[in-house]
Amino acid sequence: MKLKVLIVDDEPQAIEVIKNYIENFHNIEVVATCRSAIEAYQALRQRPVDLMFLDIQMPALKGTDFLRSLQKPPHVIFTTAYPEYALEGFELDAIDYLVKPVSFDRFLKAIDKVLKLYEMKSGLSIAAEPAVDKDVFMYLKVERKTIKINVEDILWIESLKDYVKVVLADKVYISKQKISVLEELLPEQFIRIHRSFIVSVPKITSYYAYAVEIGGKELPVGRNYKSEVQRRLRVSF
Repeated sequence: MKLKVLIVDDEPQAIEVIKNYIENFHNIEVVATCRSAIEAYQALRQRPVDLMFLDIQMPALKGTDFLRSLQKPPHVIFTTAYPEYALEGFELDAIDYLVKPVSFDRFLKAIDKVLKLYEMKSGLSIAAEPAVDKDVFMYLKVERKTIKINVEDILWIESLKDYVKVVLADKVYISKQKISVLEELLPEQFIRIHRSFIVSVPKITSYYAYAVEIGGKELPVGRNYKSEVQRRLRVSF
């Protein structure tokens, strides 16, 4: 899972603190930073995010009021110099409330809450490990066990109604899970080629007009996915 993060704060130094903390984790990515709620609104229209670090006291519109205005807000961690807003923040279902200056230990506890939430929602997670670790792992529930899978080993994922089949070079795992959930959690090296298939682009050995070949098997490319698949593969091959 690679969390897409938006940081909203009118203080550049506060933004840099959170950005620097996030750089310690390979599975969290800052996709945008904003200095006001208006900028944040525009950023969210361009690209949805998983998590928003949101300051409360900002010009024109408070962070709490901005959050109330969103129909489908992302998960939120409030960051503010004013602890008296904590109750209001939690009433808005914030995951956590960080009081500035934010220490790394306190930041880490907040991130841990986020990852546990995703794990409970999906049955999957990718551990919050330091960026020096090049491997990204997925934890997949298979029957009564939770299996640790290096995502670099995945060839493709196939939807089987309420289940998914995760295919590696030498193993196959079946898990009760929706393919759409995995699509959100997997890193950018994966691409949806069909309503029933997600594949690892580096593992593709060849492709045709309506199919790709991977692991010695041809997988169909759906009509609605064709243009994006061809765009990605032209860049990769």
